[in-house]
Formats: sequence, C-alpha cells, structure tokens
Amino acid sequence: MKKYTDTGKKDTRSGFGAGMTVLGRTNPNVVALCADLIGSLKIQEFIDENPERFFQVGIAEANMMGMAAGLTIGGKIPFTGTFANFSTGRVYDQIRQSIAYSGKNVKICASHAGLTLGEDGATHQILEDIGLMKMLPGMTVINPCDYNQTKAATIAIAEHEGPVYLRFGRPSVANFTPEDQKFEVGKAILLNEGTDVTIIATGHLVWESLLAAEALEAKGISAEVINIHTIKPLDEEAILASVAKTGCVVTAEEHNYYGGLGESVARVLVKNQPAPQEFIATNDTFGESGTPAQLMEKYGLNNKAIEKAVEKVLKRK
Repeated sequence: MKKYTDTGKKDTRSGFGAGMTVLGRTNPNVVALCADLIGSLKIQEFIDENPERFFQVGIAEANMMGMAAGLTIGGKIPFTGTFANFSTGRVYDQIRQSIAYSGKNVKICASHAGLTLGEDGATHQILEDIGLMKMLPGMTVINPCDYNQTKAATIAIAEHEGPVYLRFGRPSVANFTPEDQKFEVGKAILLNEGTDVTIIATGHLVWESLLAAEALEAKGISAEVINIHTIKPLDEEAILASVAKTGCVVTAEEHNYYGGLGESVARVLVKNQPAPQEFIATNDTFGESGTPAQLMEKYGLNNKAIEKAVEKVLKRK
C-alpha cells in the first residue's frame, strides 16, 4: 500500500485563508464578503492587503448573498464567507433565486461544516448542506480533504465559471496531499490501488479511509481508496472503473447519508453497474456538543467504522 505522511495537522479553514491571500495577489477581480467572521474564516491577510476588495456585511447573510450576486454583474468574482450552516440553510432562498437560477459566478465558501465543528453543538453542525447544494441546478459542490487541498481548491474555483459551494472545517486534521498540487474540479484522485473493495471518501474522512486501508492490509484485505473532493459534478468514470475491479464499495463522509456523497455514488452504480455498498455517514440525526474526536467516534465516522463497513460489505459480494 502507498504510504502517506501527515506533515503536520492544520485546519482546512486556514487553507481557505491561504488561498484567498494568493488570489488577492494574483486575481484583481476577486472580492471577499464576510458575515462578521473574519477570524474564523482566516481572511485577515487578504483584507490587510486588499481593503478596497473586502465587504464586511455583518450578521446579515441573506444580504451578503444578494450583494455577491450583484457584484458578478460588474465582472467581479465574489467569495462569500461564513459558517456552513449560515451559508446554506439560512440563505437557501437567496442562493436559489439570486445565484443558482441565473448562474451567477459566486463562490459560496462555508467553514465549520459537519460534526467536527465540535462544542458549538447541533445548531451549528450542519449535516445537510451537501444535499441542499448539490440539488441546485448548475451548482458545483467541493469538499476538500486537508489544508493543502483546500488552498488549491480555493485558488482553482476562481477560474471556474459559475456558482460553487466550497465546504471546509474547523479542526486541525492531517495534512497529507502535495503542497504544489493542481486542483482539477470534477476529477477524483486515486490515492491507493486495491483489488478487494473500493473506499470512496470526501473531506475529513479521506485520511480516515487511508488509516482504515492500512489496517485492512494487515488483515489481508486490499482496499482501493478514492478521494472525491468534487461531489458535483461527480467523476463517474473513476467510480465505475474502480468498482468494476473490486465489486463492492464503502462511501465515507461527514454528512447525513440522505443527500450526501453516498447517495450520489449509489445512483451511479444502480444506473450502470450495481454493486454492494455500505455507507459511513450520520444516520438521519442532528449532532450534539463534544470534541471532534468524541463525536466522530460516537457517530461512527472514523477509521474503525470504515474498517467494519468494509468487512461487512465483503460478505455481500
């Protein structure tokens, strides 16, 4: 199995901030809007270097989406920033009507997604956002796995025409993808080749999938691991090629299994190449307060849970 090294744990929101700093220096059309969460979004450096290209909206997220839509008309590329819960559920009407319906070139950047928001609890831990956003026609949905990939994705979406939802998180997690990577929207990344089972993961669950694959190898089970950073458009070709070889699949995501990556993968399989599938995702539930590690353990979103799901799906082949 190919080995990956954690070069030092970093939060993916800081990867977003680093990407915004690069865009501030390289793309004069990029502007940033924030709903009173500059520190949480890690965009202070962008603001310091480009004060005339920053708009502090305050706690008025719906207004922020309308302003962003308007800014695109003049050729600007607006990046909105707030927590994932407030980037989607609170402003869904504005996104649908003012951004998605007319294909506005707005980049909706959502931090503190999923259970790993931690102690703030269920009111802030959105687990429905991928489903909400992928259902919007023309909306690209991206969920990178670490600091380096989030930075690369932030830079890349400025060149991608059309609305984008970029999802990232609060906790420090393993940073293992290349620092100089080129991010390609819609292109899955094969992290490890295997023959017995395909593990398809997104976001924080990618590293957990690699840990699971390593443990499975010690048991004589060969796991293929695919990083799906772009949930929409989905790289169907990569999924089908892998499952044709392995014959079964486990999907892993920090999201409700209703509307998430797993359902998208299941749709691809049932239309083209039916295969046994197990889901690592939250089971129709809200979150609760706790540390990220405690919550991922309780809700079955870690490497141990992935390992058990693989053993279960293998029995269904």
